[in-house]
Amino acid sequence: MSLEYVTSESVTKGHPDKLCDQIADSVLDEILKKDPEAHVACEVTATTGLVHVFGEISTNCYVDIPSIARKTVNLAGYSDVSFGFNGNTCAVLTSINSQSQDISMGVNESCEYKLSPETDLEDKIGAGDQGIMYGYACSDTPTFMPMPIFLAHKITRELSNLREKGVLNYLRPDGKTQITLEYKKSVPYRVKKIVISSQHSEEVSLKKIRDDLTELIVYNSRVIPKDLLSKDPIVIINPTGKFTIGGPVADSGLTGRKIMVDTYGGIAHHGGGAFSGKDPTKVDRSGAYMARYVAKNIVASGLALKCEVNVGYAIGVAKPVSLGVECFGTSKYSNGELVSLVKRVFDFRPGAIIENFRLKRPIYKDLAVYGHFGREELDLPWEKIDKTEELLEKVSFKEKSRVLV
Repeated sequence: MSLEYVTSESVTKGHPDKLCDQIADSVLDEILKKDPEAHVACEVTATTGLVHVFGEISTNCYVDIPSIARKTVNLAGYSDVSFGFNGNTCAVLTSINSQSQDISMGVNESCEYKLSPETDLEDKIGAGDQGIMYGYACSDTPTFMPMPIFLAHKITRELSNLREKGVLNYLRPDGKTQITLEYKKSVPYRVKKIVISSQHSEEVSLKKIRDDLTELIVYNSRVIPKDLLSKDPIVIINPTGKFTIGGPVADSGLTGRKIMVDTYGGIAHHGGGAFSGKDPTKVDRSGAYMARYVAKNIVASGLALKCEVNVGYAIGVAKPVSLGVECFGTSKYSNGELVSLVKRVFDFRPGAIIENFRLKRPIYKDLAVYGHFGREELDLPWEKIDKTEELLEKVSFKEKSRVLV
Protein backbone atom coordinates (compact mmCIF):
# COMPACT_ATOMS: atom_id res chain seq x y z
CA MET A 1 0.00 0.00 0.00
CA SER A 2 1.51 3.34 -1.13
CA LEU A 3 0.95 5.98 1.56
CA GLU A 4 1.93 9.61 1.63
CA TYR A 5 1.40 12.24 4.32
CA VAL A 6 0.82 15.91 3.46
CA THR A 7 0.40 18.74 5.97
CA SER A 8 -1.13 22.17 5.29
CA GLU A 9 -2.02 25.07 7.56
CA SER A 10 -4.53 27.90 7.69
CA VAL A 11 -4.89 30.90 10.00
CA THR A 12 -7.81 33.02 11.22
CA LYS A 13 -8.65 36.66 10.56
CA GLY A 14 -6.95 37.67 13.78
CA HIS A 15 -3.58 36.11 13.02
CA PRO A 16 -1.12 39.05 13.00
CA ASP A 17 0.20 38.39 9.48
CA LYS A 18 -3.29 37.90 8.09
CA LEU A 19 -4.45 41.06 9.85
CA CYS A 20 -1.78 42.97 7.90
CA ASP A 21 -2.85 41.34 4.63
CA GLN A 22 -6.45 42.39 5.27
CA ILE A 23 -5.46 45.99 5.98
CA ALA A 24 -3.34 46.16 2.82
CA ASP A 25 -6.12 44.80 0.61
CA SER A 26 -8.72 47.03 2.27
CA VAL A 27 -6.57 50.06 1.40
CA LEU A 28 -6.24 48.74 -2.16
CA ASP A 29 -10.00 48.27 -2.48
CA GLU A 30 -10.80 51.76 -1.24
CA ILE A 31 -8.38 53.26 -3.75
CA LEU A 32 -9.72 51.17 -6.66
CA LYS A 33 -13.26 52.33 -5.87
CA LYS A 34 -12.20 55.87 -6.68
CA ASP A 35 -9.29 55.35 -9.07
CA PRO A 36 -9.21 52.05 -10.99
CA GLU A 37 -5.98 53.11 -12.71
CA ALA A 38 -4.06 53.55 -9.46
CA HIS A 39 -0.73 51.82 -8.94
CA VAL A 40 -0.60 50.39 -5.43
CA ALA A 41 2.11 48.51 -3.56
CA CYS A 42 0.94 48.72 0.04
CA GLU A 43 2.69 46.95 2.90
CA VAL A 44 1.61 46.73 6.53
CA THR A 45 3.23 45.73 9.77
CA ALA A 46 1.57 45.48 13.17
CA THR A 47 2.94 45.16 16.69
CA THR A 48 1.87 46.08 20.21
CA GLY A 49 -0.37 49.15 19.95
CA LEU A 50 0.80 50.06 16.46
CA VAL A 51 -0.10 49.58 12.78
CA HIS A 52 2.31 50.92 10.18
CA VAL A 53 1.09 51.27 6.58
CA PHE A 54 3.84 52.00 4.08
CA GLY A 55 4.78 51.55 0.43
CA GLU A 56 4.34 53.14 -2.96
CA ILE A 57 0.96 54.44 -4.17
CA SER A 58 0.32 56.56 -7.26
CA THR A 59 -3.29 57.76 -7.45
CA ASN A 60 -5.42 60.82 -8.12
CA CYS A 61 -7.71 60.18 -5.15
CA TYR A 62 -7.58 60.44 -1.37
CA VAL A 63 -8.46 57.66 1.06
CA ASP A 64 -8.34 57.82 4.84
CA ILE A 65 -5.78 55.08 5.50
CA PRO A 66 -5.86 55.32 9.33
CA SER A 67 -9.66 54.90 9.35
CA ILE A 68 -9.43 51.96 6.93
CA ALA A 69 -6.81 50.30 9.13
CA ARG A 70 -8.82 50.80 12.33
CA LYS A 71 -12.01 49.48 10.77
CA THR A 72 -10.20 46.39 9.48
CA VAL A 73 -8.64 45.69 12.87
CA ASN A 74 -12.06 45.93 14.52
CA LEU A 75 -13.69 43.66 11.93
CA ALA A 76 -10.97 41.08 12.54
CA GLY A 77 -12.13 40.96 16.16
CA TYR A 78 -9.74 43.31 17.94
CA SER A 79 -12.34 45.78 19.21
CA ASP A 80 -11.84 45.27 22.94
CA VAL A 81 -8.88 46.55 24.92
CA SER A 82 -8.85 43.33 26.98
CA PHE A 83 -7.76 41.43 23.85
CA GLY A 84 -4.42 43.23 23.98
CA PHE A 85 -4.89 45.00 20.65
CA ASN A 86 -7.68 47.41 19.81
CA GLY A 87 -8.53 49.06 16.52
CA ASN A 88 -10.08 52.03 18.32
CA THR A 89 -6.98 52.94 20.31
CA CYS A 90 -3.92 51.61 18.45
CA ALA A 91 -1.64 54.10 16.72
CA VAL A 92 -1.64 54.11 12.90
CA LEU A 93 1.41 55.44 11.09
CA THR A 94 1.61 55.97 7.33
CA SER A 95 4.71 56.23 5.15
CA ILE A 96 3.55 56.46 1.54
CA ASN A 97 5.55 57.44 -1.53
CA SER A 98 4.56 57.46 -5.20
CA GLN A 99 5.59 54.62 -7.48
CA SER A 100 9.07 54.95 -8.99
CA GLN A 101 8.93 56.59 -12.42
CA ASP A 102 11.42 53.99 -13.64
CA ILE A 103 8.85 51.29 -12.86
CA SER A 104 5.73 53.16 -13.97
CA MET A 105 7.05 53.95 -17.43
CA GLY A 106 7.46 50.22 -18.09
CA VAL A 107 4.02 49.42 -16.69
CA ASN A 108 2.16 52.19 -18.51
CA GLU A 109 3.91 51.56 -21.82
CA SER A 110 5.43 48.12 -22.30
CA CYS A 111 8.55 47.35 -24.27
CA GLU A 112 6.39 45.96 -27.09
CA TYR A 113 4.16 49.05 -27.18
CA LYS A 114 7.10 51.43 -27.36
CA LEU A 115 8.48 49.51 -30.34
CA SER A 116 5.10 49.25 -32.09
CA PRO A 117 2.44 51.69 -30.77
CA GLU A 118 -0.10 50.33 -33.27
CA THR A 119 -0.03 46.93 -31.57
CA ASP A 120 -2.92 45.45 -29.52
CA LEU A 121 -4.13 47.46 -26.54
CA GLU A 122 -3.37 44.42 -24.35
CA ASP A 123 0.29 44.87 -25.29
CA LYS A 124 0.40 48.34 -23.77
CA ILE A 125 0.66 47.28 -20.11
CA GLY A 126 4.01 45.81 -19.14
CA ALA A 127 4.55 43.47 -16.21
CA GLY A 128 4.98 45.40 -12.96
CA ASP A 129 7.90 43.23 -11.91
CA GLN A 130 9.94 40.25 -12.90
CA GLY A 131 9.33 36.83 -11.37
CA ILE A 132 7.85 33.36 -11.74
CA MET A 133 4.25 32.66 -10.79
CA TYR A 134 2.64 29.25 -10.26
CA GLY A 135 -0.91 27.99 -10.49
CA TYR A 136 -2.17 24.57 -9.43
CA ALA A 137 -5.29 22.44 -9.58
CA CYS A 138 -6.09 18.82 -8.78
CA SER A 139 -9.04 16.46 -8.56
CA ASP A 140 -8.97 16.15 -4.74
CA THR A 141 -12.01 18.38 -4.13
CA PRO A 142 -14.99 19.92 -5.98
CA THR A 143 -13.07 23.22 -5.97
CA PHE A 144 -10.04 21.56 -7.59
CA MET A 145 -7.95 22.47 -4.55
CA PRO A 146 -5.68 20.10 -2.61
CA MET A 147 -7.60 18.42 0.19
CA PRO A 148 -5.23 19.42 3.06
CA ILE A 149 -5.51 23.18 2.50
CA PHE A 150 -9.22 22.82 1.66
CA LEU A 151 -9.88 21.24 5.08
CA ALA A 152 -7.50 23.55 6.94
CA HIS A 153 -9.44 26.58 5.68
CA LYS A 154 -12.72 24.95 6.72
CA ILE A 155 -11.42 24.55 10.26
CA THR A 156 -10.26 28.17 10.62
CA ARG A 157 -13.54 29.39 9.14
CA GLU A 158 -15.44 27.38 11.74
CA LEU A 159 -13.14 28.60 14.51
CA SER A 160 -13.95 32.18 13.54
CA ASN A 161 -17.68 31.39 13.21
CA LEU A 162 -17.80 29.94 16.73
CA ARG A 163 -16.24 33.15 18.05
CA GLU A 164 -18.20 35.65 15.93
CA LYS A 165 -21.58 34.01 16.60
CA GLY A 166 -20.92 33.81 20.34
CA VAL A 167 -21.17 30.03 20.48
CA LEU A 168 -17.81 29.95 22.26
CA ASN A 169 -17.56 33.48 23.64
CA TYR A 170 -14.24 32.78 25.32
CA LEU A 171 -12.45 32.49 21.97
CA ARG A 172 -10.32 35.40 20.79
CA PRO A 173 -9.38 36.48 17.23
CA ASP A 174 -5.95 34.86 16.82
CA GLY A 175 -5.82 31.22 15.77
CA LYS A 176 -4.39 28.68 13.38
CA THR A 177 -4.77 25.07 12.36
CA GLN A 178 -2.84 22.29 10.68
CA ILE A 179 -4.11 19.19 8.92
CA THR A 180 -2.04 16.10 8.13
CA LEU A 181 -3.77 14.10 5.41
CA GLU A 182 -2.89 10.57 4.45
CA TYR A 183 -2.97 9.83 0.72
CA LYS A 184 -3.38 6.30 -0.60
CA LYS A 185 -2.17 5.87 -4.19
CA SER A 186 -2.31 9.65 -4.64
CA VAL A 187 -5.97 9.82 -3.52
CA PRO A 188 -7.08 11.50 -0.24
CA TYR A 189 -7.53 8.64 2.20
CA ARG A 190 -7.93 9.94 5.75
CA VAL A 191 -7.17 12.82 8.11
CA LYS A 192 -4.45 11.53 10.39
CA LYS A 193 -3.61 14.55 12.55
CA ILE A 194 -5.33 17.83 13.43
CA VAL A 195 -3.68 20.73 15.23
CA ILE A 196 -5.81 23.66 16.43
CA SER A 197 -4.49 26.64 18.36
CA SER A 198 -6.89 29.39 19.42
CA GLN A 199 -6.45 32.47 21.52
CA HIS A 200 -8.84 32.47 24.49
CA SER A 201 -9.84 34.37 27.61
CA GLU A 202 -8.17 33.84 30.99
CA GLU A 203 -11.25 32.34 32.63
CA VAL A 204 -11.71 29.21 30.53
CA SER A 205 -9.99 25.93 31.33
CA LEU A 206 -7.82 24.06 28.85
CA LYS A 207 -10.04 21.00 29.26
CA LYS A 208 -13.14 22.92 28.20
CA ILE A 209 -11.39 24.38 25.18
CA ARG A 210 -10.23 20.95 24.09
CA ASP A 211 -13.61 19.34 24.71
CA ASP A 212 -15.51 22.08 22.86
CA LEU A 213 -13.24 22.25 19.81
CA THR A 214 -13.08 18.47 19.54
CA GLU A 215 -16.88 18.26 19.52
CA LEU A 216 -17.69 21.34 17.44
CA ILE A 217 -14.89 21.16 14.89
CA VAL A 218 -13.08 17.81 14.77
CA TYR A 219 -16.23 15.68 14.86
CA ASN A 220 -18.39 18.14 12.93
CA SER A 221 -19.05 16.44 9.59
CA ARG A 222 -19.69 19.84 7.96
CA VAL A 223 -16.05 20.66 8.64
CA ILE A 224 -14.33 17.29 8.22
CA PRO A 225 -16.32 14.63 6.35
CA LYS A 226 -16.76 11.46 8.41
CA ASP A 227 -15.47 9.26 5.63
CA LEU A 228 -12.16 11.14 5.67
CA LEU A 229 -11.66 11.19 9.44
CA SER A 230 -9.35 8.52 10.83
CA LYS A 231 -10.92 6.18 13.36
CA ASP A 232 -8.63 7.53 16.06
CA PRO A 233 -7.24 10.82 14.75
CA ILE A 234 -4.41 12.48 16.61
CA VAL A 235 -5.93 15.75 17.84
CA ILE A 236 -3.67 18.43 19.33
CA ILE A 237 -5.46 21.50 20.70
CA ASN A 238 -3.56 24.46 22.22
CA PRO A 239 -0.42 22.37 22.73
CA THR A 240 1.38 25.02 24.83
CA GLY A 241 -1.45 24.78 27.37
CA LYS A 242 -2.26 28.49 27.35
CA PHE A 243 -2.91 31.01 24.55
CA THR A 244 -4.33 34.15 26.17
CA ILE A 245 -1.84 36.59 24.62
CA GLY A 246 -2.34 36.68 20.86
CA GLY A 247 -2.39 38.86 17.78
CA PRO A 248 0.19 41.62 17.20
CA VAL A 249 0.93 41.78 20.94
CA ALA A 250 2.27 38.24 20.97
CA ASP A 251 3.89 38.25 17.53
CA SER A 252 4.40 41.15 15.14
CA GLY A 253 2.54 40.86 11.84
CA LEU A 254 3.68 41.58 8.29
CA THR A 255 2.05 41.43 4.86
CA GLY A 256 2.98 38.55 2.60
CA ARG A 257 4.21 36.18 5.26
CA LYS A 258 1.54 33.50 4.77
CA ILE A 259 1.98 32.78 1.07
CA MET A 260 1.31 29.05 1.43
CA VAL A 261 -1.93 29.76 3.29
CA ASP A 262 -2.89 32.10 0.44
CA THR A 263 -2.22 29.47 -2.23
CA TYR A 264 -2.07 25.66 -2.14
CA GLY A 265 -0.86 24.76 1.33
CA GLY A 266 2.68 24.00 0.25
CA ILE A 267 1.71 21.29 -2.22
CA ALA A 268 2.55 23.31 -5.33
CA HIS A 269 5.63 25.38 -6.11
CA HIS A 270 5.58 29.09 -5.25
CA GLY A 271 7.53 31.88 -6.93
CA GLY A 272 7.82 33.78 -3.63
CA GLY A 273 5.73 36.84 -4.47
CA ALA A 274 2.87 37.74 -2.16
CA PHE A 275 -0.55 39.07 -3.23
CA SER A 276 -2.04 41.50 -0.72
CA GLY A 277 -1.76 45.24 -1.20
CA LYS A 278 -0.77 44.99 -4.87
CA ASP A 279 -2.76 46.32 -7.81
CA PRO A 280 -3.22 43.91 -10.76
CA THR A 281 -0.37 45.29 -12.84
CA LYS A 282 1.80 43.45 -10.32
CA VAL A 283 2.12 40.03 -11.94
CA ASP A 284 2.81 38.49 -8.54
CA ARG A 285 -0.95 38.75 -8.24
CA SER A 286 -2.45 38.73 -11.75
CA GLY A 287 0.01 36.19 -13.15
CA ALA A 288 -0.68 33.78 -10.29
CA TYR A 289 -4.43 34.16 -10.79
CA MET A 290 -4.01 33.41 -14.48
CA ALA A 291 -1.86 30.36 -13.83
CA ARG A 292 -4.52 28.96 -11.48
CA TYR A 293 -7.21 29.60 -14.11
CA VAL A 294 -5.27 27.63 -16.71
CA ALA A 295 -4.43 24.76 -14.38
CA LYS A 296 -8.02 24.49 -13.17
CA ASN A 297 -9.44 24.38 -16.68
CA ILE A 298 -6.94 21.69 -17.70
CA VAL A 299 -8.00 19.47 -14.77
CA ALA A 300 -11.70 20.28 -15.15
CA SER A 301 -11.54 19.30 -18.83
CA GLY A 302 -10.19 15.86 -17.90
CA LEU A 303 -6.84 16.43 -19.62
CA ALA A 304 -5.03 15.72 -16.33
CA LEU A 305 -5.77 14.76 -12.73
CA LYS A 306 -3.43 17.42 -11.40
CA CYS A 307 -1.66 20.27 -13.10
CA GLU A 308 0.85 22.96 -12.23
CA VAL A 309 1.36 25.93 -14.55
CA ASN A 310 4.32 28.29 -14.26
CA VAL A 311 4.81 31.60 -16.05
CA GLY A 312 7.76 33.98 -15.99
CA TYR A 313 7.73 37.73 -16.61
CA ALA A 314 10.25 40.54 -17.13
CA ILE A 315 9.48 43.99 -15.78
CA GLY A 316 8.08 46.33 -18.44
CA VAL A 317 7.48 43.51 -20.92
CA ALA A 318 3.94 42.37 -21.76
CA LYS A 319 4.56 38.89 -23.11
CA PRO A 320 5.79 36.22 -20.68
CA VAL A 321 9.40 35.15 -21.00
CA SER A 322 8.53 31.53 -20.15
CA LEU A 323 5.58 29.18 -19.78
CA GLY A 324 5.53 25.65 -18.41
CA VAL A 325 3.00 22.92 -17.63
CA GLU A 326 3.61 19.93 -15.33
CA CYS A 327 0.97 17.22 -14.90
CA PHE A 328 3.00 14.76 -12.82
CA GLY A 329 2.30 11.82 -15.10
CA THR A 330 -1.49 12.19 -14.81
CA SER A 331 -2.13 13.28 -18.42
CA LYS A 332 -2.22 11.41 -21.72
CA TYR A 333 -0.38 14.36 -23.20
CA SER A 334 3.22 15.40 -22.78
CA ASN A 335 3.96 18.62 -20.93
CA GLY A 336 5.23 20.09 -24.18
CA GLU A 337 1.99 19.31 -25.98
CA LEU A 338 0.01 20.95 -23.19
CA VAL A 339 2.19 24.06 -23.32
CA SER A 340 1.40 24.34 -27.04
CA LEU A 341 -2.29 23.93 -26.28
CA VAL A 342 -2.24 26.54 -23.50
CA LYS A 343 -0.57 29.09 -25.78
CA ARG A 344 -3.40 28.66 -28.30
CA VAL A 345 -6.18 29.14 -25.76
CA PHE A 346 -4.94 31.56 -23.09
CA ASP A 347 -3.47 35.07 -23.15
CA PHE A 348 -0.93 35.72 -20.40
CA ARG A 349 -0.22 39.38 -21.14
CA PRO A 350 -0.97 41.50 -18.02
CA GLY A 351 -3.30 43.80 -19.98
CA ALA A 352 -5.33 40.85 -21.23
CA ILE A 353 -5.50 39.26 -17.78
CA ILE A 354 -6.65 42.52 -16.20
CA GLU A 355 -9.29 43.02 -18.90
CA ASN A 356 -10.57 39.43 -18.95
CA PHE A 357 -10.77 39.12 -15.16
CA ARG A 358 -11.85 42.76 -14.59
CA LEU A 359 -9.15 43.08 -11.94
CA LYS A 360 -9.44 46.84 -11.46
CA ARG A 361 -12.50 46.27 -9.27
CA PRO A 362 -12.38 46.43 -5.44
CA ILE A 363 -12.59 42.65 -4.91
CA TYR A 364 -9.51 41.95 -2.82
CA LYS A 365 -10.14 42.37 0.91
CA ASP A 366 -12.24 39.18 1.10
CA LEU A 367 -9.34 37.27 -0.45
CA ALA A 368 -6.88 38.30 2.25
CA VAL A 369 -8.03 35.48 4.56
CA TYR A 370 -8.93 31.83 3.79
CA GLY A 371 -7.00 31.81 0.53
CA HIS A 372 -7.16 33.32 -2.95
CA PHE A 373 -8.15 30.09 -4.70
CA GLY A 374 -11.05 27.66 -4.46
CA ARG A 375 -13.27 30.49 -3.19
CA GLU A 376 -16.43 29.59 -5.07
CA GLU A 377 -18.60 31.71 -2.77
CA LEU A 378 -16.90 34.83 -4.16
CA ASP A 379 -17.56 34.12 -7.87
CA LEU A 380 -13.98 34.88 -8.87
CA PRO A 381 -13.22 35.00 -12.60
CA TRP A 382 -10.04 32.93 -12.28
CA GLU A 383 -12.06 30.15 -10.65
CA LYS A 384 -14.34 29.69 -13.67
CA ILE A 385 -14.01 26.57 -15.81
CA ASP A 386 -15.25 28.16 -19.01
CA LYS A 387 -12.35 27.09 -21.24
CA THR A 388 -12.80 23.34 -21.00
CA GLU A 389 -14.73 22.97 -24.26
CA GLU A 390 -12.21 25.05 -26.17
CA LEU A 391 -9.36 23.01 -24.75
CA LEU A 392 -10.99 19.75 -25.77
CA GLU A 393 -11.88 21.07 -29.22
CA LYS A 394 -8.23 21.79 -29.89
CA VAL A 395 -7.10 18.30 -28.94
CA SER A 396 -7.32 15.41 -31.38
CA PHE A 397 -5.63 12.08 -31.87
CA LYS A 398 -3.87 11.11 -35.08
CA GLU A 399 -3.08 7.40 -35.05
CA LYS A 400 -0.74 6.77 -32.09
CA SER A 401 0.74 10.27 -32.00
CA ARG A 402 -1.03 13.11 -30.25
CA VAL A 403 -1.48 16.23 -32.29
CA LEU A 404 -2.73 19.64 -31.11
CA VAL A 405 -4.78 21.32 -33.83
